[in-house]
Amino acid sequence: MQEWVAHPTAEPHKEEQDKEKYMRASAFEFRFRMIIQIVIVFLGFWAPWLNLSALGPPDLGRHISTLEWLALELSRTGLVRFSYATPVVIVLGSLAAGAGAVFRVWGSAYLGYRTVHHGQMQAETVMAAGPYRYVRNPLYIGLWCMVIAAAFLMPVTGAAFAVTLIAIFAIRLTLGEEAFLTAQLGEPYLAYMRAVPRFIPRLRGAPLPSGAKPHWLRATLAELTPIGILIAIVVFSRNYELELAGRIILVFFGASLVVRALMPGPPINSEPAR
Repeated sequence: MQEWVAHPTAEPHKEEQDKEKYMRASAFEFRFRMIIQIVIVFLGFWAPWLNLSALGPPDLGRHISTLEWLALELSRTGLVRFSYATPVVIVLGSLAAGAGAVFRVWGSAYLGYRTVHHGQMQAETVMAAGPYRYVRNPLYIGLWCMVIAAAFLMPVTGAAFAVTLIAIFAIRLTLGEEAFLTAQLGEPYLAYMRAVPRFIPRLRGAPLPSGAKPHWLRATLAELTPIGILIAIVVFSRNYELELAGRIILVFFGASLVVRALMPGPPINSEPAR
């Protein structure tokens, strides 16, 4: 068990604890978190409220993308011309997708892909290796960055809907996991919480690495979705075909599911697990 020397901090007030209790995700939400995330993203792309008569499959071609809208609004400020505004927005979307890929692959490499996608919360020892030395929830940060990147391809209101709901859902999952880990691991996890921030990475004062070994290839293959989102943004920037971009994301997402199902190896990282 890893020990940390952390600066003492005041324990949360009872009122704050009560608020967090009501924000925690249920066991049902955690078990079906991937399905919930897929539904949110699907609704973000479809945005059926823009055409209430749309009962059939999504027709992405009828919506202007957030990427195009942002480029237009940026050009209207007079700071840059539209021909320059578009590449700027594309770069921003690509950076979000890249950040999502880094956090997801980095976190999965240390935590273990089967632990990451397990239907129940796992707790063996405190994870303090890789990104978990600097931030407690790199996977949820990566998820949010992924959805932000995908939101560039959604209609504007769909993007706002998806990004907001994913953020709320990630917070609920985080609070639920923290309560579970605190109950299972006790003081070592409380010390870890005092030493490492929840969502905003902090490089200074990071605990010493616990010695967990990363599995980079497995993590990369299991986290193909953010890579697909990055490719979709690049392809869309060349031909502005939303349907093609959506298909690219679906292909990479499907490939990640197949890889996770067929991938051999130990189910959980052999030393620390979350």
